[in-house]
Amino acid sequence: MKGGCRLGPRVVLSTNAQTQNRRSRHDLCQRHTKDTLLTIATMDKVLSRISTAAGALTIGAFTVNSCIYNVDGGERAVMFDTLRGGILPDVRNEGTHFMIPVVQKPIIIDVRTKPREIPSVTGTKDLQMVNIKLRVLWRPVIEKLPQLYRELGTDFDERVLPSIGNEVLKSVVAQYNAEELLSKRAEVSNRIKTELIKRGAHFHLTLDDVAITHLTFGREFMRAIESKQVAFQEAERQQYVVQRAEQERIASVTRAEGEAEAATIITKAMEKTGNAIIEVRRIDAAKEIAQKLAKGRNIIYLPGGSSGSNGGDGSSPGLLLSVDK
Repeated sequence: MKGGCRLGPRVVLSTNAQTQNRRSRHDLCQRHTKDTLLTIATMDKVLSRISTAAGALTIGAFTVNSCIYNVDGGERAVMFDTLRGGILPDVRNEGTHFMIPVVQKPIIIDVRTKPREIPSVTGTKDLQMVNIKLRVLWRPVIEKLPQLYRELGTDFDERVLPSIGNEVLKSVVAQYNAEELLSKRAEVSNRIKTELIKRGAHFHLTLDDVAITHLTFGREFMRAIESKQVAFQEAERQQYVVQRAEQERIASVTRAEGEAEAATIITKAMEKTGNAIIEVRRIDAAKEIAQKLAKGRNIIYLPGGSSGSNGGDGSSPGLLLSVDK
């Protein structure tokens, strides 16, 4: 045609190809969008299932934890049940146990042997004030724990031991004098132990050992004890002095009697033998003196000269000289 524009077959083909390319791209975008949406939906389902399972596990764990409880070594448990009217009569031993949440509640009680000191100020039989302390090893009776908790609670030792301890101490100590508490301490301790065991059994408590750890008296009594001890020692000393004087008197009498008897014997001997006994005694005395002087130092003996040089019959006595160095 004149004045017009002719489109050749190549132009028509290129236009169709572009159109097809656009359609294929659109289809790819739609497919990608659908795959993304399917993936997101699948992930949402998985996450919802995981969250549901985690919630179920959490609830299950909480439920299981609420339904069990542990009793450690040296402990026992009693159960409080609201539906069955309070404390149940059975005692739960050591280990893991089940319970009904909200309805049941376990109470854990320590059953180990524990020490306790009980002080008391009381009077003796002779009206002396004494400060005494008692140490008690105690533990509850396991079979009686439900009744013990029902009547006294968990602080039963605070409610029972001080009261019965003071009562028993006052009743037993009042039967002894102050001196007997010291001299009969073992007997007093045994009586206190016997009485405390009887009273503790009434409250379902077992006492393994009872001992007196402290025992003191008032200042007035201590002063009286000291004065009495001093007086006793003085009396003992005076008694010793009297006994010594008596023994000295007896010794003097015996000595005098011996000397009189000796004089009598010597007199009779002189009547029979004359002066011979005196000469014998003098010789014995001279020997004794010579032995003592021989042991001494710086002693010189000078014999006397014989009287023959002077024409006499006698002899002069010797001389003893002490020579100092």
